[in-house]
Amino acid sequence: MELTLTRPDDWHLHVRDSDALTTVVAHTARQFARAIIMPNLQPPVTKTAQALAYRERILAAVPEGLQFTPLMTLYLTDQTTADDIVEAKNSNRVQAVKLYPAGATTNSAAGVTDISNTWAALESMQQQGMPLLVHAEVTDPDIDVFDREKVFIERHLQPLIQRFPQLKVVLEHVTTREGIEFVSSAPDTVAATITAHHLLLNRNAMFRGGLQPHSYCLPVLKRESHREALLAAATSGSRKFFLGTDSAPHARERKESSCGCAGIYTAHAALELYAQAFEDAGALQQLEDFASHFGADFYGLPRNTDKVMLVKKDWQVPDSYPLAGSTLVPLLAGETLHWQLQP
Repeated sequence: MELTLTRPDDWHLHVRDSDALTTVVAHTARQFARAIIMPNLQPPVTKTAQALAYRERILAAVPEGLQFTPLMTLYLTDQTTADDIVEAKNSNRVQAVKLYPAGATTNSAAGVTDISNTWAALESMQQQGMPLLVHAEVTDPDIDVFDREKVFIERHLQPLIQRFPQLKVVLEHVTTREGIEFVSSAPDTVAATITAHHLLLNRNAMFRGGLQPHSYCLPVLKRESHREALLAAATSGSRKFFLGTDSAPHARERKESSCGCAGIYTAHAALELYAQAFEDAGALQQLEDFASHFGADFYGLPRNTDKVMLVKKDWQVPDSYPLAGSTLVPLLAGETLHWQLQP
């Protein structure tokens, strides 16, 4: 069995920096034509000049013979100005701005402490037509970790889209039924990305056979009813939902520690993982729109014209990949996948 798709794009991707780029950029570039690159480096990418320099480092890591375009983002802070947004837009290289609530996830300490501090920047983004990409979780310690997305939507995201009705907003890595319902009922300016791991796994994966650090991500995996809601949305044919892997590489020792970091690495087999999820749902015919069309349409970019092919063929995921002097454990390490991307 073969499945041919228009070459897809990844609308939410972490590639880190320096030596790590060699491994992770190669995995993405063999599958995707473009990817939205997350700006949560240390220090974060808050200015256009930083984004452009980072872009050049990414391009230098693309293997010879592959064509890949990184789409850059800025990291929104309390100090981001309207002029910062105009400069980013005028660069023609910065595609969007990312909102991390301070302390919400990896390298988010410099994130937004109070969303009202960003009104000037958001107004400028609305005027410039630059999308806001939202990590939609509150950081209030009194809120149950499994409810952080739901509460963020109620407290912050609903008021934000009312205040800025023309601002394009992407609810990144949506994980809950409430998130799906919010995006589905919101104006056409609001969309969401969905990861492969949230389509394939529920929160049991974090505890199967003991604590599983390589299944820990933020937002955390949710209960089965939420996974089912995500899968229904991804396979529904709605233009509001599209592919964003949130693939996040971390060295093994940073995951397997007393304070393991959040993130699941899926770039090694992203399309194969999505194909498995869509096949399990009996909806392979919907995969091309989700992976290759709807994201480009939302961002106002042309759809790609070249093709990729997946074949139904079992193969074993490696136990690890090299990563900047360490190793990186991918999702489903050592297990069998049933789809394989052709060279």
